[in-house]
Amino acid sequence: MKDERQPRFLFPHLQRNLITGVLTLTPLWVTWIALDFLLGLLAGFGRPWVQGVAHVVDAVLPGLARVLLHPWFETVLALAIVLIALYLLGWAATHVIGNQVLRQFERLVDRIPLVQAIYGSVKKLVAAFQFKPGGVQRVVLIDFPSREMKAVGLVTRIVVDTQTGKDLAMVYVPTTPNPTSGYMEIVPVERLTPTDWTLEEAMRFIITGGTSAPDRLSFGEMPPDLRTDTAREERTG
Repeated sequence: MKDERQPRFLFPHLQRNLITGVLTLTPLWVTWIALDFLLGLLAGFGRPWVQGVAHVVDAVLPGLARVLLHPWFETVLALAIVLIALYLLGWAATHVIGNQVLRQFERLVDRIPLVQAIYGSVKKLVAAFQFKPGGVQRVVLIDFPSREMKAVGLVTRIVVDTQTGKDLAMVYVPTTPNPTSGYMEIVPVERLTPTDWTLEEAMRFIITGGTSAPDRLSFGEMPPDLRTDTAREERTG
């Protein structure tokens, strides 16, 4: 009788601990995947520089060249080079000399048709998310993919319908868990649902699949007076 009860007692206990272990490991695993992808991407930009330095010092110090080309050391050094370069670029962009150099580079880019179109478009997109016009609601909800559902969207600008004169919002709808891909939707301003979320809160909501989000959310549509104010401020902001 005791032997028959033993498996029935141990199996739920084993199952519960396995599930708890998986749930505990999953956030760490997802975090590691994201960091591994990001760090690997950054290290990929710096790896050619490390290999170039190793090639130069190989004739004088072959032992040092082998150390530089060791996979682990090469990755760490490449990542350090890229991070230092990004820091120096950010520092230079905030100072007069660096700002002038950046402007000269942009003038050069403007002379290359295809490159100018890509560079200018990406710069405008980044600026739209980095600088919020005063009083304009950036994070909204839109009817997507149907009227019964809502999706988090980021308003990039407001335009006017030439046929009806109505205000139309350009709304970027990021995908989960990668917000760098998504959909570009054109939505009438009166169909927008406002939120009081910040851009950081919206990004956390998207990246975490909704598990990290504010407890407040309005599922209705934007009041008429707020629609008018938002559209007016977007065009003048």
